[in-house]
Amino acid sequence: MEHPENDSQYTGLTVNAGVAQPPVVNPYLRRTRRKPIPEAGELVEGILKGDMTMLSRAVTLVESTLPDHYARAQEVIEKCLPSSGRSRRIGITGVPGAGKSTSIDVFGLHVLQDPKAKLAVLAIDPSSEITRGSILGDKTRMEKLSVHPNAFIRPSPSAGSLGGVARKTRETIVLCEAAGFNNIFVETVGVGQSETAVHSMVDFFLLIQLAGTGDELQGIKRGIMEMADGIVINKADGDNVQRAQLAQAQFRSALQLFPPAASGWKPEVLCYSGYFELGITEVWDMIDRYFAFVADNGYFERRRRQQARYWMYETIDEQLKSHFYNDPDIAAMLQRLDREVENNRRSSFIAARDVLNRYFSAKEI
Repeated sequence: MEHPENDSQYTGLTVNAGVAQPPVVNPYLRRTRRKPIPEAGELVEGILKGDMTMLSRAVTLVESTLPDHYARAQEVIEKCLPSSGRSRRIGITGVPGAGKSTSIDVFGLHVLQDPKAKLAVLAIDPSSEITRGSILGDKTRMEKLSVHPNAFIRPSPSAGSLGGVARKTRETIVLCEAAGFNNIFVETVGVGQSETAVHSMVDFFLLIQLAGTGDELQGIKRGIMEMADGIVINKADGDNVQRAQLAQAQFRSALQLFPPAASGWKPEVLCYSGYFELGITEVWDMIDRYFAFVADNGYFERRRRQQARYWMYETIDEQLKSHFYNDPDIAAMLQRLDREVENNRRSSFIAARDVLNRYFSAKEI
């Protein structure tokens, strides 16, 4: 724009145009477009060759909520399924602060001492109920493992939908096994019902506990204790050794009160220190004994078959729920009923009955 001061009526006054402003975006910066996700056949070929880039892109496809991505992900999983199933699946849980990520770091390095071993770590990261965001910072606490060439670490946000994340985690296990990973660690959120979901997809369930934080018996909850195949007391170092040993004795006593596990295995309780890497070999020897035990009595194969049936029904439940909420007529009806229920013009139960009747009657046509 021309400056008005340069008009002829203003004699003896001139205003220069000044220096042109550079663009906000660097003109020398190349804009790169995200590459399109490869077709299913290309992804499967790369996964079976152990290509980590193709594996990562396939996992992203599995985690996507887009309908076309879902269909392609299922095709990839179906083709990878014959090459899966040949790994040790280990679930690791514990309260926040118990040292799960640090323990996974040292456990993983112990496993990878075998040159034939490959390890995939699938971590379910809690999402904010307010912003729906996740930090996904597990790799920062697995400093050595995250740079190991035979390790693959993939955090996934829970995003408020534990069932969906659990299914996607199980599908990711299939992809990782097809890529040649013979050891799978699944780290839980550590609270809520995530333990039950993870227990349904692993072979060995490890519970990490702490000592010296109060009444250790508060940590002995029947549900989680019955699921655990092994209990380990972390941070058994320095002045905390005696407290860890006391907690170990208390947990061993508590386990005597529970009925025998379906596998016939008697869960063991051990002490170790993830930070100082003490007792790691003993913990892993316990896990080796478990796998040898369940392989001999046939429980390993029975458990895998039970899990396959379980996830068939879980998938049916999830698909029914998704189909219901994605129905446009139902979505419109729910918006109206939501306001009526909120304003006390209709009860919650009557509203639920009406919308379900509408859904089922539409399916009968």
